[in-house]
Amino acid sequence: MPRNIHLVGSVPMADAASVFETVGSILGPRIDRIPDGETGERIGWIRWQEKVASGHPDLEKEPTPSISDTGAARQRHRPRPGVAAEAIEFGPLGYAAAALASYRDFHRLKQAGKLPARARFLVSLPTPLAFFRNFISEPVQPVLERAYERRMLEELREIARAVPHDELAIQWDAAFEMIIIDKGIKTWMGDSRAAFAERLVRLGEAVPAGVDLVYHLCYGDIGHKHSIEPTTTANLADLSNRVAAGIKRPIQLIHMPVPRERDDAPYYEPLQDLRLAPETQLCLGLIHFTDGAEGTRRRMAMADRYAKGYAIATECGFGRRPPETVVPLLRLHAELADR
Repeated sequence: MPRNIHLVGSVPMADAASVFETVGSILGPRIDRIPDGETGERIGWIRWQEKVASGHPDLEKEPTPSISDTGAARQRHRPRPGVAAEAIEFGPLGYAAAALASYRDFHRLKQAGKLPARARFLVSLPTPLAFFRNFISEPVQPVLERAYERRMLEELREIARAVPHDELAIQWDAAFEMIIIDKGIKTWMGDSRAAFAERLVRLGEAVPAGVDLVYHLCYGDIGHKHSIEPTTTANLADLSNRVAAGIKRPIQLIHMPVPRERDDAPYYEPLQDLRLAPETQLCLGLIHFTDGAEGTRRRMAMADRYAKGYAIATECGFGRRPPETVVPLLRLHAELADR
């Protein structure tokens, strides 16, 4: 039986239909959830949301750009003079509109038999932390966090009203959470681990019953490189355990990255401490195109000592890689799943 494959999200192809057809033809029954590739302006993950801040009538740019938690230069925004942060709300973010457009292609291709009958449409959504740590002035982050979250959850409801629950999967992308924890960055939240677990539980429980819930834990992907490399899976396992202990609905999958050079026992040992429910599958992002099947098998051989029945994936989405590598990389997934 093939090992399950997970695709994190972005795929540098022309459009959603191209992603669905390509993934369906190469991976077929090995994949349970298929993303639309976050094509077009969404390919850079959170960067397209800068326009939500810059175009907001109640916000203005700070005088100088800031350096975000990932180390990237970002233009942050603050309330205009005379505008109370508590009064600011956000309109459409674009996630629901993009998802509903992509689902039409997903449904059409599934009806045509080009996608597995059991496959679900995977919608990847960033946690609100990514938006306000990138684009919102620090003094008003505590207030605007909840405003952005309210709008994001409304977009989630729009998606869930339009897509049958047994055909839908929602993935929460948590990158800034891991970066802040591993770097020890101080925020207004105090205990970051507890604060992030509480937020991830809240977001997860907003996903309706019958819809698959996935968490993608990450460390950014600027220039196809993490802003900080995890030294072990300890913090990933700890946050996963906190979420699993607090949530009242099933989690279908939790994805964790594995750096290319990590085929050593210390990286994987904390996976023994995972306390996930039986219905939650661990997914390890240990596929790296640069060292192919040989390198990935080394990492899998070590991971097998500390985790069983895990799905396989890359560390992050494909969005920052050359488009001509997508098909060979998908074929590598199929080869490794069938070993």
